[in-house]
Amino acid sequence: MAAERMQDRERERERSVPRIRLDLPRERRTRLLPEYDPEAFGRLSERIARFLGTGRFLVWMTLTVVVWIGWNVFAPASLKFDEYPFIFLTLALSLQASYAAPLILLAQNRQDDRDRVNLEQDRKQNERSIADTEYLTREIAALRMGLGEVATRDWIRSELQDLIKELEERRDLFPSGEDRGSDVPDR
Repeated sequence: MAAERMQDRERERERSVPRIRLDLPRERRTRLLPEYDPEAFGRLSERIARFLGTGRFLVWMTLTVVVWIGWNVFAPASLKFDEYPFIFLTLALSLQASYAAPLILLAQNRQDDRDRVNLEQDRKQNERSIADTEYLTREIAALRMGLGEVATRDWIRSELQDLIKELEERRDLFPSGEDRGSDVPDR
């Protein structure tokens, strides 16, 4: 009876503890932190960095600071929200700068990655162009060597002109006469 109880306990323990299988992937764990798309975040940071680098941003920032300071200097005391040392303005500008710097760096890193990929593609394209150029150079050299053995139109013309000159010289040396080449007087 005790042996049966031991076997029952072991069976229950085997049922309660899942068996680890190495041939199956693990189930995904639930994350406590929210998930985000790094590509979407990168695109957003690039848009913000692009805006921070424009004259429009500088104009809006300057207008905001001028209005802020003007309001807190010239407004009635009951409406002022940031007195002379402008601590709240300093805090707001520091907060803006603390977020702007990493966003700009992230955008620069993404641009560096894109530049690196473009540079690699350009390098491969240049290698292909160089290989194509070398191939065409070898082909042109082979054609030139082959053409060196082929009679060209200019070469044939020069040969014909040489033959014509030679025939004219022979005609001058041996003028055509009635007595020449005739064997009548010899008979």
